[in-house]
Amino acid sequence: QVQLVESGGGLVQAGGSLRLSCAASGRTLSSYAVGWFRQAPGKEREFVAGISWTGGRTNYADSVKGRFTISRDNVKNTVALQMNSLKPEDTAVYYCAAAQITSVPGGSSWYDYWGQGTQVTVSS
Repeated sequence: QVQLVESGGGLVQAGGSLRLSCAASGRTLSSYAVGWFRQAPGKEREFVAGISWTGGRTNYADSVKGRFTISRDNVKNTVALQMNSLKPEDTAVYYCAAAQITSVPGGSSWYDYWGQGTQVTVSS
């Protein structure tokens, strides 16, 4: 079992930045792809970014390309999501998830373990 805990959410003005962190316990994350997803009120959960277990491959939703950067530290057992140039439409609960797979899938069904989420609110 892998337990995931997100942190770093908060309230920020449009154009600002936040750095989310996903910390794992129970097992090492080094054999898992990790994805970040988000869910806004009244909307379905959507893929934001993902990183392969080596960190050599990344995948981003078109809506965040060039603004968000995903990275991982397998020694610290953490994955980060640096979010820059935030927009009000980025407001959502952000979740990290882990999948024991070599690719970086965008579909939530591939991911076996999920955190509880952290709220990100971007004011205009």
